[in-house]
Amino acid sequence: MALFNFQRPKWIPRWLNIPLLIFLAFVVVLLFFGENNYMRINKYRSQINDLKSQIKNNEDSAAMYDAKVNELNTDNESLERLVREKYGMKRVNEEVYITDIP
Repeated sequence: MALFNFQRPKWIPRWLNIPLLIFLAFVVVLLFFGENNYMRINKYRSQINDLKSQIKNNEDSAAMYDAKVNELNTDNESLERLVREKYGMKRVNEEVYITDIP
């Protein structure tokens, strides 16, 4: 006496069986419905790439500012030019005229 006397309907292909269906369902659940699904992994990967490009841009600008600080610490002429242009400071006995003409 057979416990499982199940007759396969003719519209179901011969290669399609229960363990294969269970395996395919498991793969679909892992890819699309799990906590680490494929969509979320792609979203995180794109965010990581965006953040890496932002880090590179910030490192480049930080290097530029470090070079400017080093220049201001070592070169007195550039420091004086910056102070005169940006802050409007002047030397003793000197007159400065500020105009709006570019």
